[in-house]
Amino acid sequence: MQYLMLIYSQEANFARMTPQEVAAMSAEFGKYTEEITKAGKYRGGNRLAPTASATTVRVRDGKRVTTDGPFAETKEQLGGYYLIDAKDLDEAIALAAKIPSARFGLIEVRPIVEMGVRADSAKG
Repeated sequence: MQYLMLIYSQEANFARMTPQEVAAMSAEFGKYTEEITKAGKYRGGNRLAPTASATTVRVRDGKRVTTDGPFAETKEQLGGYYLIDAKDLDEAIALAAKIPSARFGLIEVRPIVEMGVRADSAKG
């Protein structure tokens, strides 16, 4: 089953990191990605640009409305994701706990619902 692991942390913390700290964190993510790739679990993933570059789109009364920035102000921002294969939710949670930024942010683990499959039947 596929799971999306959404990586949240405070962007301001990354902005305060030294170049050496950024390099060390990038190396940790690289190692993690390599490990889950070798294990056959990796299906995709990316780091996202800062929330200041986001555009929020809504349609109201048939009209498109766009707003610069994220959907809402939050303490932690979505900074990236991994799409993985895992046998069940327990394995997905174990993999999420190994994501380097789980030490100071949070990882939301969500099952992917295949088109045509009811969401309540997709629980790991």
